[in-house]
Amino acid sequence: MNSALVKISQMSDYFDNSVAQLSDDELFASGYLRGHVDLAVGQLQLTEQAFSADDIMTAVDASLAVAMENGELNHSDELLVQSIWQKIQAL
Repeated sequence: MNSALVKISQMSDYFDNSVAQLSDDELFASGYLRGHVDLAVGQLQLTEQAFSADDIMTAVDASLAVAMENGELNHSDELLVQSIWQKIQAL
């Protein structure tokens, strides 16, 4: 299995398995982040070219950066999203 598929599976498992353990705020942040991950993966798949786990990480980082610059989240939500994103990147 290539690195992108492994990473997608790991991220999906993290999101699915953490639901029961998260607070309401963390659930919001996790769902928000999952949306960015899904968008990034979908956009990479549309290119119909091979992509790696690093490509996914870069695309999500870019998507989150734009969202933060646009003020989509308040400061505490930004911190939660960034914290969860760091955990996922370390998988």
